[in-house]
Amino acid sequence: MAARDLFHTAVRHGLEKDQWRISNDPLELEWEEVKVKIDLAAERLIAAERGEEKIAVEIKSFISPSPVSDFHTALGQFLNYRIMLEVKEPERELYLAIPIDTYETFFQSRFAQTAMERYQLKLIVYNPVSEEIVRWIS
Repeated sequence: MAARDLFHTAVRHGLEKDQWRISNDPLELEWEEVKVKIDLAAERLIAAERGEEKIAVEIKSFISPSPVSDFHTALGQFLNYRIMLEVKEPERELYLAIPIDTYETFFQSRFAQTAMERYQLKLIVYNPVSEEIVRWIS
């Protein structure tokens, strides 16, 4: 079994506080010989007439000495997981969950902003201490 991210529980609790129901922990997908495990899948009712909103969340802690290296890994996983979801669960939106301190520093750089725009990254910004979702960025 793959190791969970350091802040996995904090993000899960934050989503649950925001009325998300965790449906998979992790979400395992397979397409031919390729298997992936996305950290979380969740659903919530958005309105009776609109049905259910579905998300998948890849959690990253950005705790290594190099946020650029962490970003390379996170972006690669995000792009690969998005392909897998487009094929296997196209109704589910993929988000990258990052800690608030990383969002306020590295993700404010022109490089990160350009990458977010170019690759259409959707972010969940979380506070690992209070276990709360601080911001959604689509």
